[in-house]
Amino acid sequence: MAGRIIAIDGPAAAGKGTLARRLAAHLGLPYLDTGLLYRAVGRRVLDLGDCPSDAAAAERAAHALRPQELQRSDLRGPEADAAAAAVASVPAVRAALLTFQRSFGAELGAVLDGRDIGTVVFPNADLKLFIIATPEARAHRRWLELRDRGVDVDQAEVERDIRARDQQDAARAIAPLRPADDAVVIDTTALDRDAAFAAVLRVAGGSVRACRSDEVR
Repeated sequence: MAGRIIAIDGPAAAGKGTLARRLAAHLGLPYLDTGLLYRAVGRRVLDLGDCPSDAAAAERAAHALRPQELQRSDLRGPEADAAAAAVASVPAVRAALLTFQRSFGAELGAVLDGRDIGTVVFPNADLKLFIIATPEARAHRRWLELRDRGVDVDQAEVERDIRARDQQDAARAIAPLRPADDAVVIDTTALDRDAAFAAVLRVAGGSVRACRSDEVR
């Protein structure tokens, strides 16, 4: 019997990854950051000296992607963000990675975060959340994250990149960024991590429960 699927979508730096990892640990479910798939594809394209907006190059990179590439240390930052957004707009790339994502959650269930989990990857997910925050708040969070990793970047530049990514994600013809019709929207602008997680648990209510250790396969 298939396990529970929880889809957590939203724009960059809204907090969905942090919430998804924490919820997965709370429920004893596998976790997949699907955005890393696109980042890894984009990085592979760049490594080969190709342009991420080149559909053929992006498709080749997607089919050649290996799970260990998700552990790369250079999958965050403006360059990786831009490359991920470019390859994510290529239909053949999305098709290649769709199988990977569905297979990941097929047997045991999973918590997956991304931009089209509840609308495309798992439209029948047991729970769908859409995490948002203002562009200003998200830019500040991403800037702090980059600063802590030693990346010297101007916060205004980070905000411009985030706004551009939002526009590109929302405007693409294939799987545009939007909440599923039955998703619950949570605004984390004024919430710290604990408050945001408490909001997720309140929304989940009786639809999810923590697994006992003997239930986790």
